[in-house]
Amino acid sequence: MRKNLTGLLLTAWTLSATAQTPDSGTFLLHKFAQNIGKEHYALQYTAAGPQYSISFKFVDRGQPVPLKATLGVTQENEPRSLIIKGNTSRFSTINDSIQIKDKKALIRVDDSSYSKDLGSLAFPVAGYSPGTVQMLLLKYWESHGRPASIPILPTGTVQVRLDGVDENFPNQDKPLRLNRYVISGLVWGNELLWTRPDGQLVCLITNDAEGDKLEMMLQPYEDLLPTLLTRAANYGMELFTRGTTLPKAKPTAIVGGKLIDVATGTSIDNSVILLEGGLIKATGRSGELAVPKDYVVIHAEGKTILPGLWDMHAHFEQAEWGPAYLAAGVTMVRDCGNEFEYINAIQGAIDGGKGVGPHILKAGIVDGPGPMGLGVIRATTPAEGVAVVKKYKDNGFVQIKIYSSVKPDVLKAICQEAHRQGLTVTGHIPEGMTIQEGIEDGMDMVNHVQYVYSVMKTGKDRSVDVNDSANQRVFRFIKEHGTVLDPTVGVFEMVFRNTKDDITQMEPAFYSLPLPLQALFKNMGMPPATAPRFKPILESMSKIVKAMYDQGIPIVAGTDMGFPGYSLDRELELYVAAGLTPLEAIQTATLTPARVMKLDKVSGTITPGLRADLIIVEGDPLMQIRDIRNVRTVVKDGQVYDPVTLHGLAGFGK
Repeated sequence: MRKNLTGLLLTAWTLSATAQTPDSGTFLLHKFAQNIGKEHYALQYTAAGPQYSISFKFVDRGQPVPLKATLGVTQENEPRSLIIKGNTSRFSTINDSIQIKDKKALIRVDDSSYSKDLGSLAFPVAGYSPGTVQMLLLKYWESHGRPASIPILPTGTVQVRLDGVDENFPNQDKPLRLNRYVISGLVWGNELLWTRPDGQLVCLITNDAEGDKLEMMLQPYEDLLPTLLTRAANYGMELFTRGTTLPKAKPTAIVGGKLIDVATGTSIDNSVILLEGGLIKATGRSGELAVPKDYVVIHAEGKTILPGLWDMHAHFEQAEWGPAYLAAGVTMVRDCGNEFEYINAIQGAIDGGKGVGPHILKAGIVDGPGPMGLGVIRATTPAEGVAVVKKYKDNGFVQIKIYSSVKPDVLKAICQEAHRQGLTVTGHIPEGMTIQEGIEDGMDMVNHVQYVYSVMKTGKDRSVDVNDSANQRVFRFIKEHGTVLDPTVGVFEMVFRNTKDDITQMEPAFYSLPLPLQALFKNMGMPPATAPRFKPILESMSKIVKAMYDQGIPIVAGTDMGFPGYSLDRELELYVAAGLTPLEAIQTATLTPARVMKLDKVSGTITPGLRADLIIVEGDPLMQIRDIRNVRTVVKDGQVYDPVTLHGLAGFGK
């Protein structure tokens, strides 16, 4: 009788809920605006309530990232279970099970199991994916009176808000009106989501588990992605300034600090620096250079004043990178590849005073054909390569960024056209080519020290003797061609690190990072049994950087993301550990990038007439490079910023 009653109740409830086939939907997954996979969900009705079966998979640079999930809710739309297993990026996995009953959650995360008592609100959501779970989180928020925050399982809280309504979309057969939401606390920073009025998720712009921006688009709406990327950039930046007006730069005097001339290493103690109109007006010594009466005075006694830092390998994946960079003293970044619409909008917002962030030099990414290709901007033929250069040139890009699937004849055509248009070329050495071949085809700069290491003569343990004659020939070749390197040693330190090592040795401020970032980086690296085998490679990369520097090869500091803002500090620390002096390391993030980008008459030193981009730090980084982390004041275009306030905008703790 009990079984029959259950069946009758299930049948009656199913008929009342829907007279159609089970609901389903498909989201197309994008990275660098390229469709790389899909997520499909199907709704079924069970005795316990609705159940969503979800299949999620994308292929990122040839590597599959699959995930399966099942989310169950009660007939009253309360969550009852979430089972999720698979990959969340090329480098991370998930295996969670959450069962909810009688205000208690039974939670299993990998091999760890525990229970948790629940309050009036709780929703199971384990990360950015699947998007279907976030769609149901929105519905849960709506049905519970739009609470200020919701505890999530297995851990954390999220904040949801309805941020506005978007319409006036191009190329639509009929008017389209989408509700725009912001979710914070699930990933680092703010996610942006759009739904139809019926609650169906249309677009989610988020970040995957390796920090790359990822977009989910409901299948019929894919052509809206470029428009929504632009709007996401503008809305993301606007969230930092909404309700306030960014202060205008005022005539300012910085007095009492130790002013470093990074070109010579000399300094002025008890200095005076006058800033006006976004520029450095004058520098001198206290008592010799008068401070005008109407100037705002910043006291820097006992502190060191340096030019604003440059990160020459950035990927501005979300608006929060802007304040995070500035908080660490980074006033200029070279964005080495991004979605075309997104980075244009981000730069426009910052330059237009509607956002917070550093100056941006844009390097437009281009890849070739094949399954390993990245992004939607591809060049299969020399003619297509020429067209790509024109597209980027016409939109204010200063460089072309080569990715790994570009063919040799296309590479040569891109380099020739870029040089004709006054652009330079940086990037990866394409698969099947050596660094020498890439340079001979016209590349001006190369990202990542791995491309130098890969042509080195190595020992049995894969270590490099930089004094070997064959390796010296490689250095001479790079030097003779004037090629610039951004080594990104910090990336390899992170990849090769022993996961059992204390991560604060690499990043002292680790526990001030937002919790989603801590989770992202905590297990990044190699297991203890594997890590020692890669130590000779990492040590060799550091030796290569020192050898290249000694040969006169221009080295510029870059991070390829990493710990937002802080990884530039780590890169400089690694250069000093490799044998550069603190001054030489600091030059790789100030004077040298300004010179190689032909902007040394604009920025890179604290010189009258140049941009008023500088930092005030506690201590003396020329004596102890780690002091460069102690940023107390940041000035960009003469506008003064407090790092604590900036870190607050980016979601960092103290």
